[in-house]
Amino acid sequence: MSITTSRRAALQTLAAAPLATAAAPAGRITIGLSTNDFRDHTNRSLAEELKSQRVKLIQLFFTQKDSNYWRYGRRSDLSALSVERAKEIAETYRAAGITIHSLGVYLTLIHGDADERKANLAHFDAVMKLGRQMGIRTFLSEMGHWHPPGPAAATPYDWDDGVWKMAVSTVKELAVVADANDATVLLEPIYRSVLASAKRTRLFLEEVGSKRVRAQLDPANLLEVNDLEEMFAQLQPWIGGIHAKDRKYHVTAGVAAGKGDLDYGKFVTLAAKHTPGMPLIVEYVGSKDYREALQHLRGNIRAAGLQEG
Repeated sequence: MSITTSRRAALQTLAAAPLATAAAPAGRITIGLSTNDFRDHTNRSLAEELKSQRVKLIQLFFTQKDSNYWRYGRRSDLSALSVERAKEIAETYRAAGITIHSLGVYLTLIHGDADERKANLAHFDAVMKLGRQMGIRTFLSEMGHWHPPGPAAATPYDWDDGVWKMAVSTVKELAVVADANDATVLLEPIYRSVLASAKRTRLFLEEVGSKRVRAQLDPANLLEVNDLEEMFAQLQPWIGGIHAKDRKYHVTAGVAAGKGDLDYGKFVTLAAKHTPGMPLIVEYVGSKDYREALQHLRGNIRAAGLQEG
């Protein structure tokens, strides 16, 4: 066995270490929901709404009317959110029978200013500490989007050699922060970013080399560059969460499940095969359209001979 093959095997073993969230039995798929776009609800009213629709797992974003702190790609001011209030929010969902899978952060980890990257890592640390008080140990992010001022370079910033090295170094620092907080970070690839494909994401995670950093697979984000089989084959041991949304080919904006070109029958079948028990978390929906997206996902689960767990 070559050194490279041995290292790959060791990294796959490291990546396969279990996450804290309990998995559903094989053959059953747990359905979750991202709270990002439910901005018209309080946490209590949202918990009651989701309970009525048999949703028992969420990725929590601080976007509700009584906890409106989250900002995409930017640090948010959490000074008004006390530990006591954060614990109360978490208990509101748990009292409704809803497990909190993870907490959304989504900071820019490839900013060209080293001080900004340092501040973002410090913010991650603060959110992890707050999350731990809430009983949450998993946190979500992308690598983010940033472009240097001035005319665009011939090579896109995200694909510059130096940016790759800087991104790996930054996420290694993030892994140290996560380890200190007994936390896990899930990084979400998207085709217009540093993590632009399943293979590129796998290579990145292997280079970071930490059980504290894994992938949040969102097939709609990679639909333009990877087939579903490729996504799972490349990332299977690294997947810590899966989003269920959709996207039309050759269009940047994502849409709700069932509104794009993603083959949901194949998606749920491959998810059950390669990541048994991993929850599928519906995203890009709010109060007006989430029931339709849930219906689409549930219908495809039944059609594939699987059960909701």
